[in-house]
Amino acid sequence: MAKILIVEDEPSINELIRKNLSLTGHHCTQAFDGTAAVTLLGNGKFDLLVLDIMLPGLDGYQVFEKAFGTPTIFLTAKSELPDKLKGLAMGADDYLTKPFQMLELAARVEAVLRRTKKTETEFVMGDLKVDFDRHQIFLKGTVVECTPKEYELLEVLIRNRNIALSREKLLELVWGWEFDGGTRTVDVHIQRLRQKLRLENEIRTVYKLGYRLEVHE
Repeated sequence: MAKILIVEDEPSINELIRKNLSLTGHHCTQAFDGTAAVTLLGNGKFDLLVLDIMLPGLDGYQVFEKAFGTPTIFLTAKSELPDKLKGLAMGADDYLTKPFQMLELAARVEAVLRRTKKTETEFVMGDLKVDFDRHQIFLKGTVVECTPKEYELLEVLIRNRNIALSREKLLELVWGWEFDGGTRTVDVHIQRLRQKLRLENEIRTVYKLGYRLEVHE
């Protein structure tokens, strides 16, 4: 998975981001001010920079100028259009205004990593292998035939592994807002994935919420 530098001066927010991105398999390094961030960027290579703009010492814009082309998502409490345009005009890959949901940040992280070719091209867990480029699923080396929605649902679970996702969120991510069916659709597709891929123990039911793909990295 990706090496991500999180630069956020509020410890609780920094730690929350680290925890959630680490759960999905990313390797996270933390910095709490601009000067420390620049030092870390100079001493190592990162696949992605999650960067707050309002920082002690050097601000986010100054850090970005010294980021050596590292793909960057700006985080800020500022919501005015000029601030967003400035970050994007400087070459940032995305911009997220606080407060935000961790699932939204995780989705944007994955989107940037895919665009910059830094994300994983396959997922392997035991006898299961998923080829993201070819949209194919293998079990013990044999292709498993799945419907497009079954594949999409599995990929969403993998991309958000170890995170509990509600049935409503899964409907939104896989079927979209225009889908008229109920959450029972999610239950049916989860049951099919469990049976086809022998994931009865790995796809966990989260009581009164939804599902979580449990992966031990």
